[in-house]
Amino acid sequence: MNLLRRKFLKTATFVGAAVTVGAGALVPQRAIGAYMKAAFEAKDVNGALSASLGSDQHSASDAIKLKAPDIAENGAVVPVTVSSTMSNVDAISIVAEANASPLTSTYQLSAACEPYVSTRIKMGKTSNVIAVVKADGKLYSSTKEVKVTIGGCGG
Repeated sequence: MNLLRRKFLKTATFVGAAVTVGAGALVPQRAIGAYMKAAFEAKDVNGALSASLGSDQHSASDAIKLKAPDIAENGAVVPVTVSSTMSNVDAISIVAEANASPLTSTYQLSAACEPYVSTRIKMGKTSNVIAVVKADGKLYSSTKEVKVTIGGCGG
């Protein structure tokens, strides 16, 4: 009886997945997001922001809270949290200015999302970490210097 149940569950799962993919409801690029190659391969902050958010013009804002350690003992795992009190936030990007590829992450948000991101980034050396928030078509930023004692990007 147990073997019949297992076979039924395997078959039902496979058929369900095949129907979902066949109907176009699960398209990999839609499901996991498009990879922004130019943004993540950019060698400077302006290039990364232009490729990911459409502009490199940003102004400092007190409505963005960037939380990161003053000293990161291991650059391979630097905890960073970004939140904002702004309305109509479309995206949040995190940049480590001195990294060979400065864009560490970018998040596209829907109107239903709270503008809050918590992640861990890699940093090669001491650098400014910049949180950039896109709201109402404009870019706003907050910056914090993080001192790295052991580099996490191959250093």
